[in-house]
Amino acid sequence: MESETKTVLLVDDDPDVLDALRLVLVHGGYSVVTAPSAEEGLRVYDGTAPDVVIVDLMMEEVDAGTTFIKELRLRGNTSPVYMLSSVGDAMSGIVDTASLGLAGVLQKPIDGPTLLRMLSERLAG
Repeated sequence: MESETKTVLLVDDDPDVLDALRLVLVHGGYSVVTAPSAEEGLRVYDGTAPDVVIVDLMMEEVDAGTTFIKELRLRGNTSPVYMLSSVGDAMSGIVDTASLGLAGVLQKPIDGPTLLRMLSERLAG
């Protein structure tokens, strides 16, 4: 049985982060679609139905990442959603990650092999 390529949606307003993550994921065998804003991310999501979503916490607006995740839930998203954060432990004071139903929080900068292993384990089966 042949496994199908999984699609990852990356949403971040930093083009360097998008490029770096895209390279890691494509090298790891994933199909990647990107968006530079939460608004564009929703349009890409609607047209793609990704298997995994990775979104930055703070983009064009401080709460853009959380608003994006809430919009995904309203659309009936069942794909795992990971949030990117550069604020570290302070994130717990900014965002109630449990109520967002996140699959996890990824600290910038992300280690490529760790990201690929985490996604492989999450998407297995």
